[in-house]
Amino acid sequence: MREIKSTKKTHFLKKILIKICRIMGYELIDQSNLEFPVSNKTYGEPISVANTKSINLGLGEIPITRKVKFLDIVVKTCTSVQLVSQNKKRVFEEKKSEYTFRTINSLTKSAVDLEKKFKEIKIKFTIIDVNSSDSDIEKILSRISKAGFEVSHITVKNTKDLDNMSSTMASIKESFYYVKNCKDLIYFVEDDYIHKENALAEMLFAYEKFSSILKKEIFVLSTDYPYLYKKISNSNILFGENIHWRAVKESLLTFMTSKKMIEKYFDKLIEMATNQSNPFEKNLHEIYEKEKCFSPIPSLSLHCTNINSAFGISPRLNIKQLWEENK
Repeated sequence: MREIKSTKKTHFLKKILIKICRIMGYELIDQSNLEFPVSNKTYGEPISVANTKSINLGLGEIPITRKVKFLDIVVKTCTSVQLVSQNKKRVFEEKKSEYTFRTINSLTKSAVDLEKKFKEIKIKFTIIDVNSSDSDIEKILSRISKAGFEVSHITVKNTKDLDNMSSTMASIKESFYYVKNCKDLIYFVEDDYIHKENALAEMLFAYEKFSSILKKEIFVLSTDYPYLYKKISNSNILFGENIHWRAVKESLLTFMTSKKMIEKYFDKLIEMATNQSNPFEKNLHEIYEKEKCFSPIPSLSLHCTNINSAFGISPRLNIKQLWEENK
C-alpha cells in the first residue's frame, strides 16, 4: 500500500510541475521514455515553437527574438528557354516547362507544410515571367491558387528581342524592384529548383534561430551546391531544426533574405542585374563577405541543370524520388 501511495504522490507532483512549466514557458523531457510532457510530444516530433523558441536535445532552448510573420515567394519563370548560356540538356531531358511546373508543385507543397508549422505565417507567391506562353502562365497561377495561396503575376516587358542572358537580367532586376513592396522575408527562386516538402519550414526555422543568435539579418539557401565542395575553405557549422547548416561565401540566385537586407544592398544588387560580370553573382558574393549566408546539409532542393554541372546535382540527394514526387 505504501508503494501505491508513493506512486500517486509522485504522479500528482509531476502533474503540478508540468502545469507550472506550461505557465512559465519551459519544456521538460522524461529521460526514461524520451517524452516531452509539457507539449505532449515524443522524441522525433518537432518541439520548437515558431516565433517563440528553438529547442534541440543536447543544445537546450534558444529564445526567438527575430520573429517571422510574412514570406513572399518570388519565382522567376521562363518556360521557353532550356538553359540560359548552355546548349546541354538538363537532368531527365524534359522540356523546360516541365521543370517550371514541378518547381511550382514542390513550392506549393512546401508552403502548405510551412503553414502547419508556422501558424501565423502569411505567404504570397509572385510570378515574374519572361516570354512564357499564356497557357503556361495560366497553369502556374492555377496550381498556386488551387493550393490556397495568394498569387500575382508580372510580365517583364520588352524582352522579345533580347538574348537569353539579357532577358534573364531584366527579370532579376524586376524582382529586386518588386520586393520593395514586400513586408519581411523574401525567397527568390529560379524555376528549375524542385524542393523537398519540409524545405520552406526548415529554412524559416533556421532563419529565425540564426538571426536571433547573431542579432542581425542573414541569407539562407535551399541548395547544397556541389561546386562548394571543389575547394577547401573554412566554415561555421550550425544546427537548425532537423538538419545542419554551414556558412558559405557563394551561391546562385535562389536565396532567402529580408527586405531590410535588400534595401541595404539595393544598389549593389541592381548593378549585378545591369552589368554582367564573371561570375554573374560576383556582387552577391561580395555581400556574403560582410553578411552571413547559410547552406543546408543535406540539400533541401534539387537544382535541375545538366547532370555533370558543378552548379546542379547536390550530394546525398535522392533526385529521382524528388522528381517523381512533384509531377
